Amino acid sequence: MLRILTAGESHGPSLVGILEGMPAGLALNREKIVAQMSRRQAGLGRGGRMKIETDRVEILSGLRFGVTLGTPIAMRVANLDWENWKDRMDPWSGREDDPVRIPRPGHADLAGAVKYGHTDIRNVLERASARETAMRVAIGAVLRQMLEPFGVWIGSHVIRIHRASAETTFRDLLELKKPEAEMEILKRAGLAETSDLRCADTAAAEEMRSAVREAAEKGDTVGGAFEAAALNVPTGLGSHVMWDRRLDGRIAAAVMSIPAVKSVEIGIGADAAGRLGSEVHDAIVPGDDCPARSTNRAGGIEGGISNGQPILVRAVMKPIPTLKKPLPSVRLDTGSPTDAHHERSDVCAVPSAAVVAEAMLAMTLAEAFMERYGGDTFDQMRRRFDEIR
Repeated sequence: MLRILTAGESHGPSLVGILEGMPAGLALNREKIVAQMSRRQAGLGRGGRMKIETDRVEILSGLRFGVTLGTPIAMRVANLDWENWKDRMDPWSGREDDPVRIPRPGHADLAGAVKYGHTDIRNVLERASARETAMRVAIGAVLRQMLEPFGVWIGSHVIRIHRASAETTFRDLLELKKPEAEMEILKRAGLAETSDLRCADTAAAEEMRSAVREAAEKGDTVGGAFEAAALNVPTGLGSHVMWDRRLDGRIAAAVMSIPAVKSVEIGIGADAAGRLGSEVHDAIVPGDDCPARSTNRAGGIEGGISNGQPILVRAVMKPIPTLKKPLPSVRLDTGSPTDAHHERSDVCAVPSAAVVAEAMLAMTLAEAFMERYGGDTFDQMRRRFDEIR
């Protein structure tokens, strides 16, 4: 089975990750990893940090001549900004001349400081920073390459920023039959890649740009919503037999773990609350090899198990809590009221969060793949896939 660990602080020397359980014999493409890292850094609304960092993944172990060995894959992403933070973030020496005492509303600052007994909030915010998601994308980029030979495709697009919403979404396609829905998903995801906001709707994207720019002028931030999809996922991933094995629960937890994400829906999601049962469930109809479904309102998962339909996920991201015009807060050392601490940050990171969600979806599906088809070598995994399918 797969095990995944990440470590590192936002302004520390580097981010590191360990991916254990990858089968031996899988050839990896370095450029595909580079491409995913670049996608995470792009997008209107990103802050000054993106002008400093050019994320590159260094693989330290588990790979020889571009092929997995079956041993743990250790990865490193250097923080180029570390040079400016050595005195304050060195693991062994140095000191903080200006410790952070004022928590930011909406961030992990106050809760983390109370939980771990820190008087300097930097001990919390460095790890709570969304900078940590760079390593998630790196790991996801490797796992996507394990899924691709089985035909699995993963993509996303932004459907809302602040009050500006796209006219067309993946959810609109849930009433279509599988082939038509898949073609439309690929089309819209492809258009999203040409947009600086990862939005396939040109008119909506322009409204979104205006919202981001207006928020920046005001010293404020904006959130939004995105959708992620996985196509060609085989039937049978996940299980109904125990709560923590349900695929939809695992996907929801993975996407919800992305900083600032506040809600996750699969299929028609919250819309089910206002529909009758006959308007929610997908009728089962005859298919070529096995029974099929005329619609996909379940979003590709029934009873915690993938059903062969496209997996569709929608998530909402709140505005980033670091504001140039800070909200009221309180000093932890004196208890006196003051404005919240300001740390360099983005105005909008919804497009980047969508890319991170793809990585989390890849991680979750890869874990489920290994549970169902796993072997010590990739060839064993292929044979098992062919036998079970």
